[in-house]
Amino acid sequence: MEPVKTHRRHKFTLKNCRERTGEDAPPSGTSSAFAILGVQPTCSATELKAAFRAKVKQFHPDVNRTGKDSDMMIRRVIQAYEMLSNYSRSEIIERECVDPFDNPEFEAFDVFVNEVLCVGKGCPYSCVQRAPHAFTYASTGTARATSPGVGDDYQVQLAVGQCPRSCIHYVTPLQRIILDELLDSILNMPYDSSAEADLLYSLIVKARFENNRYRKPKKQPKASTQHVDWF
Repeated sequence: MEPVKTHRRHKFTLKNCRERTGEDAPPSGTSSAFAILGVQPTCSATELKAAFRAKVKQFHPDVNRTGKDSDMMIRRVIQAYEMLSNYSRSEIIERECVDPFDNPEFEAFDVFVNEVLCVGKGCPYSCVQRAPHAFTYASTGTARATSPGVGDDYQVQLAVGQCPRSCIHYVTPLQRIILDELLDSILNMPYDSSAEADLLYSLIVKARFENNRYRKPKKQPKASTQHVDWF
């Protein structure tokens, strides 16, 4: 499967994901995803995001100190939120795997800026000045990636390599969706956002690890139908 460069909000059908069983299985459908987040199918996008933040805090290890399944529950919350937030209610596509951090769907050609760490306009190695076609300044003054699918761009590579805060990361499209939503939650709620910040950091670390392990599926040799006379 060749890398697909596409806009962050496009739909994806992930194939060949590893099987899951038991409680670690992803939501089996929209009804399961709504139940995990504790919202109704008629909920608004704002209500969905609020429920996601509440569930992340509920199952965060710093809060759920006695819970043994915090990591698994947070993973299921992410899966449910990703399923419901990126597909219209009438066009939800069932998939075998909805955790892009466990099994990257493509090579990491998108870029994501962790604005929690970004110096922004005060950075002496500004990625916006280095690659203005791929980065811009947000209203907060921090840098933000605006152009997906630029992992093979030399100017972007320089910006990533020269970032003094190491806040620019190569990610897949689905990973970027989740990371952007978490980042928005942190920036829009400056108080008591430690749980989301910790989760953002852990997902970035996991994405870097799994993306480095990603290997392109080998191309199958084409079978020829042409008759060959061996004698």
